[in-house]
Amino acid sequence: MQLRNVFVPALAALTAANFCHAEPSAAPATATNLPPPMNWTAGQDHQNMMEQLGIKTLRPGADGMNPKAANYQNTDEARANPYPNLPDPLTLNDGKRVTTPEMWWQQRRPEIVEDFDREVYGRVPKNAPKVTWEITSVTRTNNGAIPVITKQLTGHVDNSAYPLISVNIQLTLTTPANATGPVPVMLEFGFDFSRFLRGTNRFGGTNAFRRFPGFNGPNWQQLVLSNGWGYAIIVPTSYQADDGAGLTRGIIGLCNRGQPRKPDDWGALRAWAWGASRALDYFETDPAVDAKQVGIEGLSRYGKATLVTMAYDPRFAIALVGSSGEGGAKLSRRNWGELVENLTGTGEYHWMAGNFLKYGGPLTPGDLPVDAHELIALCAPRPVFISYGATSGSPGAEGTWVDQHGSFMATVAAEPVYRLLAKKGLEVHGNYLTAPMPPVNTALTNGDLAWRQHDGGHTDAPNWPAFLQWADRYIHGPPPTK
Repeated sequence: MQLRNVFVPALAALTAANFCHAEPSAAPATATNLPPPMNWTAGQDHQNMMEQLGIKTLRPGADGMNPKAANYQNTDEARANPYPNLPDPLTLNDGKRVTTPEMWWQQRRPEIVEDFDREVYGRVPKNAPKVTWEITSVTRTNNGAIPVITKQLTGHVDNSAYPLISVNIQLTLTTPANATGPVPVMLEFGFDFSRFLRGTNRFGGTNAFRRFPGFNGPNWQQLVLSNGWGYAIIVPTSYQADDGAGLTRGIIGLCNRGQPRKPDDWGALRAWAWGASRALDYFETDPAVDAKQVGIEGLSRYGKATLVTMAYDPRFAIALVGSSGEGGAKLSRRNWGELVENLTGTGEYHWMAGNFLKYGGPLTPGDLPVDAHELIALCAPRPVFISYGATSGSPGAEGTWVDQHGSFMATVAAEPVYRLLAKKGLEVHGNYLTAPMPPVNTALTNGDLAWRQHDGGHTDAPNWPAFLQWADRYIHGPPPTK
């Protein structure tokens, strides 16, 4: 069913603020008078950024696959904390202590955001174009026993300033057909599984997605529906490619008119988060969705994007952060599994701002002005569930690469900000260096920060029941049909 003629005029009546942060632009450019996008490889783009920063060499990252390699990942806890002193999220840059919520919101939080913008994830440009949403189809069917309505949507990004790059956001929204009112929605960053079937995933191609424990029974969508919620899936690679060669295209390339990034320009993680925020813009216009109760979820690299989304956009109500590792919930100062140096190499640097390369040489992770505990703290006071699999002990265990303990430490270290805002953290005994991790399959869900390791591998599927039980304290669907 084609609904563009019905839906788009309604969008036109909305103010520009609903859909963008754009400034007024000049008359539309024409393709004939514009330079074409740069067509670099990831290696060429990476080298260009090194030259911009004056970096000659970078330290190699860890090898997670070959135990005989000289740079094989460290899994010795005695060597895991070379930089044990973390930046204090409650100390201003001038040394003053943050003692009130007002100081957090007005002074300290903006300082932390600025550091993440400049040094870690990059800045969203002020001229980021607006997005116009089109409903391309509506279908009625069942998911399990529950009747649902599914809308396929395309977010058309305004490319009038640079018509040589076209960007469209792929989004699917499913809501219970018999809902008595607007419903909460969980938005998931959806994987392009073809990438993993080509064997480019560090966790072993198709082996990474076999049916681990926890996949039996209802899937996460059916669990969400049984709570009276809806679900949505956004495809991040539809608007920003997951490689360095794509940085002169997609939404990043469109904003840069096909030219290379500057050192503080956004990387893919920040761009993917931008797209999730544009999806939430649409949800605010859809009467089937309770837009004040939209959550965000993702796994692995999309777990990183989930935490970045939650930290930067206060409209998201709750988050399930799956196995996010380095660049996500893991402390970057840790020497365990994947390292900062992995993220500064040619395979993953595109996730981050160009400035992040500095911390793979000549600077060190200990020189970072911020760390993952402060990214989690930026989500406060909203509830965040940190999910991981077990390091070992079960078939298909997740392994050590994602550094479960380093992420537990970061979650503990974020707790003071939650307490300042009258919320609860994990409520464990000890500080981030001494607090013992709970056993696998034991949930810490008494606070507004939650933690659980399951025994089901590189997935968050086994943690969905625990997440939803915990989330019921915060998210409430409409009354059931009588």
